[in-house]
Amino acid sequence: MQPRDDKGNFIKDFHPDEYTPHICESNGWQYFWSVQQDINGLMALTGGKERFAEKLDSMFTYHPSADDKLPIFSTGMIGQYAHGNEPSHHVIYLYNTVNQPWKTQQYAAKVMHELYLNTPAGLCGNEDCGQMSAWYVFSAMGFYPVDPISGKYEIGTPLFPEMKMQLSNGNAFTVLAPAVSRENIYIQSVKLDGKPYDKSYITHEQIMGGATLEFEMGNTPGPVWYK
Repeated sequence: MQPRDDKGNFIKDFHPDEYTPHICESNGWQYFWSVQQDINGLMALTGGKERFAEKLDSMFTYHPSADDKLPIFSTGMIGQYAHGNEPSHHVIYLYNTVNQPWKTQQYAAKVMHELYLNTPAGLCGNEDCGQMSAWYVFSAMGFYPVDPISGKYEIGTPLFPEMKMQLSNGNAFTVLAPAVSRENIYIQSVKLDGKPYDKSYITHEQIMGGATLEFEMGNTPGPVWYK
């Protein structure tokens, strides 16, 4: 994402990894993905699914150099991904869109295990109205609302063998992953209400209907279970 000046011209000598006054508390890498309502459109502008996947890989592997002076809000860094600063929180889940869900599972597990600690300073960044905790709660259940108004929650990797959520309508939504562990972070298959499931997401209606989401877990990347 390249900013423009007040005349509509692109800023010259722009580098997406730099933190400038033209981008609020973030950089071009992190705000590049902020079109949650039209990820397919962003993918097309990037050059298609393969190029989009390469861009995602670069996001998590293009690390700041040892000489870079990062601002105070750039914490919880994995490449250019800054978990301690919320604009890029959804990016981990975009691997689902390029049929590489094992990378979503890998990075979501890494963040949950390494960047959330049971200590007085257990968060890697500012809570910011509860978003740091909200990301953790959703991700620990095994899914995340990339585009909140869509009513869809992209599947990641669950943290617990069993999770049950009592709902206001009297139903209970359940997530089962009996074999999940620190090593078994990869989804091998998915069932919804006992039947094989072929979507990368679950819906708000399925949650409120009291569905049971079941994961078979393993320690190596599993197949792409969705169409």
